[in-house]
Amino acid sequence: MEGIREHDFERIFNTWYETIRNFLYYKTGDIAIAEDIAQDVFLKVWEKRAEIRQETIRPYLYKLANNMFLNHVEHRNVQLKFNMAYQPVLTLQGPDYDMEVREFDNRLKTAINKLDDKKRSVFLMNRIEKLTYGQIAESIGITVKAVEKRMEKALAFLKEQIEINI
Repeated sequence: MEGIREHDFERIFNTWYETIRNFLYYKTGDIAIAEDIAQDVFLKVWEKRAEIRQETIRPYLYKLANNMFLNHVEHRNVQLKFNMAYQPVLTLQGPDYDMEVREFDNRLKTAINKLDDKKRSVFLMNRIEKLTYGQIAESIGITVKAVEKRMEKALAFLKEQIEINI
């Protein structure tokens, strides 16, 4: 099987970019997001060009665009649920305690935002959405072992960023 050559990719990009971007715009309602996802679609096509047959490029582009849109929506939902669910617990311990809690809260949010998308998604799906590793693995199409590894790395990174002294 011969994949897509460089000059074929350029032709495919010029032919399909606007159509795919418009497809994503109708789904997102935001031209900037649609353009970002469309660029990601063609980046993925470039990366997988050796495996893609030209005869199937149209359905492949639409399927890839739709999957990337769904990933974008899932990521936004995880962020939204985290932002809505995560509220720092304040007690009447005094202004110093309240300040420390706010500082910790800010460090935690900053650290979570620094996680790469894969680790952040796994972390938030487990800690905010309360999904099991098995549910997460099934949801994003990876093994439970991969979920465990991402969570392990996410927790180590967060611990390092927040500088928890045990």
